[in-house]
Amino acid sequence: MTDAPANRPGASDALEMARNDLGRVRNEIAKAIVGLDGVVNELLVALLANGHVLLEGPPGLGKTLLVRTLAATLALEFRRLQCTPDLMPGDVTGSVVLTPDGAGPRFAFAEGPVFTNVLLVDEINRATPKTQAALLEAMEEQHVTAGGETRHLPSPFIVLATQNPVEMEGTYPLPEAQLDRFMLKVLLTPPDTEELVEIVRRTTASSQPSPASVLDGASLAAARALVRDIVLAPALLHALARTITATHPTSPDASADVKRLVRYGVSPRGARSLALAAKARALLAGRPHVALVDIQAAFLPTLRHRLVLSFEAEAEGIDSDTVLGSVAPLLEP
Repeated sequence: MTDAPANRPGASDALEMARNDLGRVRNEIAKAIVGLDGVVNELLVALLANGHVLLEGPPGLGKTLLVRTLAATLALEFRRLQCTPDLMPGDVTGSVVLTPDGAGPRFAFAEGPVFTNVLLVDEINRATPKTQAALLEAMEEQHVTAGGETRHLPSPFIVLATQNPVEMEGTYPLPEAQLDRFMLKVLLTPPDTEELVEIVRRTTASSQPSPASVLDGASLAAARALVRDIVLAPALLHALARTITATHPTSPDASADVKRLVRYGVSPRGARSLALAAKARALLAGRPHVALVDIQAAFLPTLRHRLVLSFEAEAEGIDSDTVLGSVAPLLEP
C-alpha cells in the first residue's frame, strides 16, 4: 500500500505548490472571463482528473473564449472544431492521403484536429452519429488508428464539447452510452446585470486583456499525478457508492422519485468519475484528503448526464438534476 500524500516527504509542499499554481491560472483567466468562476473550476477539475467536459448553454456566453484562454494560461495547444452534418470521421481524427514526393507519390497520414492538447468541439450534436463515435473513441482510447497504425494523442488531451439546449432542429442527440464518456456536464447560465456591465465594458474597450501562461507542462503533469494520491476515506467511499446505487430504480435505497422517473441509473464509470472529481476538488483546495463537501460539489456536474429518465419524467418536464436531488440526502453527514 502506498503512503498517503500527507505522509510522504515534501508532499504537503507539493500540494501547496499545486494549489498556488492553479490559483494563478484562475486569476489569469479572470482577466479575460467575467462571471464564470464556477465553470472555470469545473474545467480545472476535469483537466486534473484526465476527463472531458460537455458544456451546455445558449450561444454568446463566451465558451470559445473561455476554452482558448484556459489553454493559453496552461501553455497548451488549442484547436477548435465546428461540427456540421457533413463532417466525416476522417475530418476529426485524420486520414491516410496520397501526397507527392520526389521519388513518386506516397501515402502519408494527415493529422486531424484531435491531435492537440485542448480541443473545443462546437455543437457536437450537429455531427452525425458516425462522426460522434469516431471522436468519442479517440477521447476514450487516447489514440487514433488509421492505415493499420495506432497513433497516440498528445498528453494532456481534453475535449470540451458544446451543445445548444434550445436549437434542436437538424441535430443528433448523443446516446446515453456516449454521454457517459464525458466526465462532467456543466450548465452555463446568462450573466447577471453587474457581470454583463463588466463584459460590455471590457469587450468594447480599445484594448483587450491578454492572459499570460503561468503553468508549464511539467507542473501540470505533477499536479495531475497528485490527484490519484488524494485520500478518499472508506466511510466517504461507502457513502459515495451507496448514493450511486440509489440512482438505480431496483435498488432498496432508491427513492420513490427514482423508482418512478428513472429507467437506468449511474454506471460504475460515473462512480469512478465522481471519486476522481472529488479528489481533484480537494487538490484545488490544497487538502491531502477528500472532504464531504468535495463529493457534494461534484455530485451534479458528474452525474446529471448519466441518468436515463423514464417517459413520465420527460412528459412532466422533470430533469435529472431534480431527480438527483432526491438522492443527494444520502451524502448528508
